Amino acid sequence: MRFPRLLPVTMLAVGALALVGCASDSSPSGATATATATAEPRATATPTPTVDATEAWVAERVAAMTVAEKAAALLMLHAPGTDPGPIRALLEQGTSGVILMGDNIAGDAASMHALTEALMVDPELVPLVAIDEEGGEVQRLDWDTAATAEALRDAPPADTTAAFAARSASVAAGGANVNFGVIADVTADPDSFIAGRVLGTEPQAAADRVAAAVAGERGVVATTLKHFPGHGAAPGDSHSSIPSAPLDLAAWRAGPALPFAAGIDAGAELVMTGHLAYPAIDPAPASLSPEWHRILRDELGFDGVVVTDDMLMLQHNGLPEYADPGENAVRAIAAGSDLLLYVLPADPSEFGISVDGLVGAIGAAVSSGRIPEARLDDAVTRVLTLRRELS
Repeated sequence: MRFPRLLPVTMLAVGALALVGCASDSSPSGATATATATAEPRATATPTPTVDATEAWVAERVAAMTVAEKAAALLMLHAPGTDPGPIRALLEQGTSGVILMGDNIAGDAASMHALTEALMVDPELVPLVAIDEEGGEVQRLDWDTAATAEALRDAPPADTTAAFAARSASVAAGGANVNFGVIADVTADPDSFIAGRVLGTEPQAAADRVAAAVAGERGVVATTLKHFPGHGAAPGDSHSSIPSAPLDLAAWRAGPALPFAAGIDAGAELVMTGHLAYPAIDPAPASLSPEWHRILRDELGFDGVVVTDDMLMLQHNGLPEYADPGENAVRAIAAGSDLLLYVLPADPSEFGISVDGLVGAIGAAVSSGRIPEARLDDAVTRVLTLRRELS
């Protein structure tokens, strides 16, 4: 698998600002990659097998890893505070990345960049340093002054490209290389908890702007579409429950699927699955659903990294079937997730979580056959390929 090569970190802000200057004059090529009226399953041509330097490097690296090392490589975690020590310690345990939250940001891009520079553990393989920088309701960076979703949804798609080019430059200026910032959910319900964050209130309008947002971030940071398969159709907040959507598969394809299809076609490197259910398709939350992962891969043709929403959200909903963090991790990877996200407090043991514990649960599931070793290797290969491309 191949991800589009991103620019070196030293060139990120300059390249993005140059894109801002031209984005408002003409519609970018990425913004034309919108979905059709219905996101039908797609026929995929069989590519001619090729092995390039990145693929060969990753294959050799994966072949040399133990099961425990592979399991650790599927984790992205958070440690609070602006001291890089505890954050770096997570990476030194073999995890692939960290997510920075508001408590990690000390006010300006230079301070954040100093923190992220201290996280370089492996000179051949940069960590994934992610941040939720949507703008507006979800904003971590004070220096990001780009237009918000609320302003963009009524403006031409080219304005979205310009905004996300500027936003990605702000993210890169702080040293992060992954943005969890493109909302592909769609809703016209003003009472939805996600209403203020969507780029469109109807599917095609959202699809146009999601594709434009991906085009804006392209080549600067890795883009993430969230929250697959679509929060807008599922009333409720997945931070405290498992929202349920009443749609069947045909209705999903004709509506919530369109922004995700457009963003994938535009080249997004990651898709974040949500802890929400479409019972007519699978009663399990999408983050733990083999069927939703199949649809994402086989019907929408996504070949990048599938990352979960914060796995602690499953425990926060209070349902007994999601009380065991190790079991949640195993179910997510077995379903098709490549990267598990954990926004941890200062004391992760409060929720029974440690890197060693998660690695142990995943390793035991591989030994028992619950997670086929081929599934583990596929996930690790996707994650390391993205990290290598970003290196």
